[in-house]
Amino acid sequence: MKYLLLIYSEEGKDDVDFETLISQYEAFESELEMANIEFSGNALEPVTMATSVKNRAGKMQMTDGPFAETKEQLGGYYVIDLDDIDEASQWAAKIPSARYGTIEVRPIMSFEQD
Repeated sequence: MKYLLLIYSEEGKDDVDFETLISQYEAFESELEMANIEFSGNALEPVTMATSVKNRAGKMQMTDGPFAETKEQLGGYYVIDLDDIDEASQWAAKIPSARYGTIEVRPIMSFEQD
């Protein structure tokens, strides 16, 4: 089953410098590769680059910024393919930003095609 690991943290509140953090993420991805775990992921631009869109009664509404004003912002994600949510949660705990942020683990719905 595939799981979405959503990485939330407060922007600019990393516990190490940017270069060190990137190295830690590269090490995490190497560990996934060594374990033969299928994955993909991306980092997101800062929330200052976000736009939120709604469609109400056929009329598009756009606002600058993220959907919700919160202390922690969505900064990136991984999609991993594992047997169960417990295993996905164990890998989520290894994501470097889990030390100071939150990793949300969500199963991805599968719509089987016949």
